[in-house]
Amino acid sequence: MKRELGIARCGLACCLCLENSECIGCGSNGCPDNDYCENKKCSISKDLTHCYKCEEDCKRGLLRKIKPYTFTLFAKKYGEEKLLDCLERNEENGVVYHRDGINGDYDDFGDVEKLMEFILTGVR
Repeated sequence: MKRELGIARCGLACCLCLENSECIGCGSNGCPDNDYCENKKCSISKDLTHCYKCEEDCKRGLLRKIKPYTFTLFAKKYGEEKLLDCLERNEENGVVYHRDGINGDYDDFGDVEKLMEFILTGVR
């Protein structure tokens, strides 16, 4: 885990995304989606560093997907450090963020509350 990369504006875990090892995270202008990321544009226009700091319950851009949406809700409720702590513990216990492309253990959920509990406990 590259904890220093933290969480992307939309809630994706830059710290766990190892597909592009040269990526320096969402906070940089080096992100491959930098020029058209709806969540980045919106949060910048609102002078926010992350979507979880917004008061709206938004499902625009990547927040249409359960993983970034739930990670955002988690950070809103518990804070980004707690999210990073849980993701790090889960990774150490074998939870996989990406498996064969973009899907991993956090993607196999249809319910936000169940995914929230999985983040907290690392147990299905």
